[in-house]
Amino acid sequence: MSAALSQPNFSLAAAPPPTYNWNIPAGMPKPIVPADNPISPEKVELGRHLFYEKRLSVTGEFSCASCHIQAKAFTDGKTLGVGATGEKHPRNAMSLANIGYNSVLTWANPLQNKLESQLLVPLFGEHPLEMGMVGKEEELLLMLRSDSEYQKMFAAAFSQEPNSINISNLAKAIASFERTLISLTSPYDRYRYSGESGAISASAKRGEQLFNSERLECFHCHGGLNFSDSIAHDRLAFKEIAFHNTGLYNLDGKGAYPPKNTGVYEITSEPSDMGKFKAPTLRNIALTAPYMHDGSIKTLAEVIGHYKAGGRTIKKGEFAGIGSESPLKSNFVSGFKLTVQEQRDLLAFLHSLTDENLIANPALSDPFVRSENLIP
Repeated sequence: MSAALSQPNFSLAAAPPPTYNWNIPAGMPKPIVPADNPISPEKVELGRHLFYEKRLSVTGEFSCASCHIQAKAFTDGKTLGVGATGEKHPRNAMSLANIGYNSVLTWANPLQNKLESQLLVPLFGEHPLEMGMVGKEEELLLMLRSDSEYQKMFAAAFSQEPNSINISNLAKAIASFERTLISLTSPYDRYRYSGESGAISASAKRGEQLFNSERLECFHCHGGLNFSDSIAHDRLAFKEIAFHNTGLYNLDGKGAYPPKNTGVYEITSEPSDMGKFKAPTLRNIALTAPYMHDGSIKTLAEVIGHYKAGGRTIKKGEFAGIGSESPLKSNFVSGFKLTVQEQRDLLAFLHSLTDENLIANPALSDPFVRSENLIP
C-alpha cells in the first residue's frame, strides 16, 4: 500500500454534531442521549408540537400532555391515568420531570429503559388503551404528511432523510423533547448547589437533615441528584436501577399486592419481586399528588404517615392487610417517630423541591395555545 493511500482522508470526515444547549445550571450532569437519536433544537421543537398534538389520538382530543400537564410537573392530578376513550389505568401518571435522567421509565418494568421505544406503548398499546392508535399507523402518517407545518418541521429535524415522516422519527422527536423537561432550579437547588443560603427556610434545612438521616432512611431510595435510586446521566459509569416493596399492601399476610398491580413480579414472576415498584423522583413532589404507583395516598402528610408506620394498614375491604408485617417489605421501611415540628420541617424540605421554572417555562408549553390568550 502506498504512503498516499495509507493516509486518512480528512476531507471526507464527518463534521462533529453541534453541541446542544441544555440550559441547565453550570456543573450539573447532562442526560444521556442515544447515538442513534442525537438531540437538536429542530428535533426538540418538533417533539414539543407532537407531545401536545391531539390528532395523535384515536379521538383527536387527547395528547401526551393530557396525562402530563406542565403546571402539575407533567402529571395529571388524577388517582389513576385515563386514556383517550375513558379507560381507567391501573397506575398513576408518573411525572416526566427529569425523565431524561431516569434509567428505567415506568413504575415496574425493568425492560422499558429507552424513551424512543417506551413512547410507542402509550401511542399504540391496547392493555390499557391510552392514545388508541393501534392499527391506525397509516392514518396517523397521512395526517402528518398532509400538514405543511409538519412537513417543514420533520424536514428540518431529520434533514438527512428523504422520507422523514415516519413512526420512528415521530418517537425520536418526542423523546428528544421529553429529555428537555429538566428540573434543576428549585429553591433547594439554589441553596445546595448555587450557594444561596437564604433560598430555603431554616425549617426546610432541618427537614433536609431529617431526610438524610439513618433514622428516617428516606435518602436510601430517594437520594442523589434526582431524589431517586434509578438514575443515569453522563457522569455515571453505569445506570442505577432499583425497585422496592414499601409495605403499601399485604393482602394475604405473605406480602401479596392487588392482582392488577403486582409490580416487577408482573414481568419476572419471581415471588421476591411482588410489590416492587420504582422510587420516583421527589422533585416537584408537592405538585404531583396523589401519590404511590396507584395514587392511593392523597397527601404528602399521609405519605409520611405511611413511612412512619413502616407500612400501611388497611382495616377492611378487598385490600385489607397490615403492610408493616409484609415479609417482602424493604428493610429501609422500618418505621420511625416524628415530633409535630419535625414533620413540618420534613414537609418544608419537600416543598423546597418545587421548581417554578419547570412549570412556567414557555419552551415546554403547548405551542398550539395562541399567544394572545396568554396576555392578561
